[in-house]
Parts: sequence; structure tokens; C-alpha cells
Amino acid sequence: MNATIYHNPACGTSRNTLALIRAAGIQPTVIEYLRTPPSREQLSKIITDAGLTVRESIREKDTPYAVLCLDNPELTDDQLLDAMLATPSLINRPFVVTQLGTRLARPSEVVLDILPADAFKGPFAKEDGEQVLDREGKRLV
Repeated sequence: MNATIYHNPACGTSRNTLALIRAAGIQPTVIEYLRTPPSREQLSKIITDAGLTVRESIREKDTPYAVLCLDNPELTDDQLLDAMLATPSLINRPFVVTQLGTRLARPSEVVLDILPADAFKGPFAKEDGEQVLDREGKRLV
């Protein structure tokens, strides 16, 4: 299976998601979107394919969201996309794309929805110790 993760290595959720993908035996394409942002078309497609609105895809925490007044309900999707592309830290993460779908993996275990269920052969715990998969590789959360 192919997988692409729009990844921020400084983000624990992103690191946990990447580890889950790798635990499934998949070596994903890793795009560090802060260094290599997606094109407008790619970002729009990822958001749509994930079933989200542009506004739902914006990261507020630890970004210039408030300073840029992006909470203004009069802003259009195009204006919000412009802001996300100009300041990639506003793109929420991690987005993951596989043949089974696209998800914003928040929390990280959401990625399990688009990975083969039979790929996991053992337990998995997040960095903080929270168990996600049991000894048989079955989802706990």
C-alpha cells in the first residue's frame, strides 16, 4: 500500500501517526509540509478528500491565526487557503493519504481508518505510553 503523510517532525501527533503507518509495514512518502508546502490544488483536494472544510483544516494553536484574524466568518475559503499557503504552519497536521482514503489524523489513531486492519501483528503505544493496539494488533481506541 502507498501512503503519503504531510508531516511535521516537531509534532507528537504527527510522529505517532508516522510510527503507526510504519508499524503497519508501510514506508510512506513523508512530506515535511513546512519545508515543502503542497500546491493550492493539492491542499484543496486533500481537505476535500478528508471530508473537511477549509476552516476545519486550519491550525489555530501556536500559529498566527489570531493575529491574522482568521476567525473572521466573512473570510472565504480562497482567502483561508491563501493564508495557509503563505504561512504553512496554519495547515493542520498530519494529513495522510492512502488508497483507502484521506484523513486529518487528529488524534493519531484516526489513521487506522485508512490502513489495512490486518497489517498490525502486535501492540502499539504512542510516545506518551497510551496503548492504541493490543498484543494481537487489534485497535483499542
